[in-house]
Amino acid sequence: MGCCRSSLRAGPGPGPHAAEKPPRHRHGHRHRHRPPPPPTNNGPSFSLNAHQAAAPPPARAAGGDVPVFAEFSLAELHAATAGFASENIVSESGEKAPNLVYRGQLKAPRGAGAPPRAIAVKKFAKLAWPDPKQFAEEAKGVGGLRHRRMASLIGYCCDGDERLLVAEFMPNDTLAKHLFHWENQTIEWAMRLRVAYYISQALEYCSIKGRPLYHDLNAYRVLFDENGDPRLSCFGLMKNSRDGKSYSTNLAYTPPEYLRNGRVTPESVIFSFGTVLLDLLSGKRIPPSHCLQYEPRDRPDIKKLVSILEPLQTKLEVPSCVMLGIPKPVEEPQAPPTPQHPLSPMGEACSRMDLTAIHQILFTAHYRDDEGNNELSFQEWTQQMRDMLDARKRGDSAFKDKDFKAAIDCTARRSLCYLMCDQPDAALRDAMQAQIVYPDWPTAFYMQAVALSS
Repeated sequence: MGCCRSSLRAGPGPGPHAAEKPPRHRHGHRHRHRPPPPPTNNGPSFSLNAHQAAAPPPARAAGGDVPVFAEFSLAELHAATAGFASENIVSESGEKAPNLVYRGQLKAPRGAGAPPRAIAVKKFAKLAWPDPKQFAEEAKGVGGLRHRRMASLIGYCCDGDERLLVAEFMPNDTLAKHLFHWENQTIEWAMRLRVAYYISQALEYCSIKGRPLYHDLNAYRVLFDENGDPRLSCFGLMKNSRDGKSYSTNLAYTPPEYLRNGRVTPESVIFSFGTVLLDLLSGKRIPPSHCLQYEPRDRPDIKKLVSILEPLQTKLEVPSCVMLGIPKPVEEPQAPPTPQHPLSPMGEACSRMDLTAIHQILFTAHYRDDEGNNELSFQEWTQQMRDMLDARKRGDSAFKDKDFKAAIDCTARRSLCYLMCDQPDAALRDAMQAQIVYPDWPTAFYMQAVALSS
């Protein structure tokens, strides 16, 4: 990428008008002027961290978590896009690769109570993927990727000759739309650097996950989510056709090695990233024939690009929606808090763990312990302890005096007391002593077995 690195610090490029007519692209927004930006003092805080792992799956401010990758029926996607209506087309390619992208609304499962989810549905040309198994495997591979810098693939459809992909819908247009199609406002310099940095993070993640090849990376593949943050479209990770050779309809932006051998390599992706960087630097579509490195071996790897772009980030506290000049996303209304009932005097005393107050409340209420034989009084408990100690002393004395009958009786009782007090080691010792005094006594074996099992 050579000269592009030194140009990053220079400041914003010229105006937003395109040097050449861009390909036809629609994203559902008919207005020509960008809405005024909201005040900057009420946006959420923002921070950047390099090399953050995928989440997955990352949380969305307005759309919830990314759903699990799934296979959809053609009927589901037909209903979601109103029969693939032309008014739901958000982008379309040229005649050589007539793949359409529709906006849709996917209804939540019955009984889930969730609002419909906005989706983007890419519809391939007939017989673009003759083998449904190959298409499904490719889609599942891309669908397993989850990163906060990517618009995730959430499903696919193989139905007869139909081949469709389903992804998260990004509501705030593409980088191409913001760079080339706005008349009154350009993207400020800090936001352009943020776009470059975020997309480099997405490409680095894909490379780490074993999918370094990205087809036809350009300004139309960079999307903006509900917060105005740039995301890399997942569609470019899929091969454009069954042979994977369809790269771009505009040969002026195609890596030179692709023109020589028809192959896409990780170095080709770096070249394409350079074309996006030129778009960001200049605000125009400039053919990269004399700017970028011609030889693949002379291009930096994606990890190097991330490390170059990271220290150039500024205005980290400013949300992307503010810098992009789009309305702040509307937060879903929070459910009203459950009304708290006032605590009773006893509840207040318990919350404070005020034993004096608890005693006073019970005394005032004339509370009395249940009378009967089921409650163990303090005196009864201490008497049992005394009996256990006395039995131990009598047992020890009986052993010394060789009063084996009394020794056996006291030792068995003491062993049982130890078991009841959860002291199996002491119980085992007494039971073994009883066996020594009277080897044929079955109770001694029983007490040892119980002690050992404890």
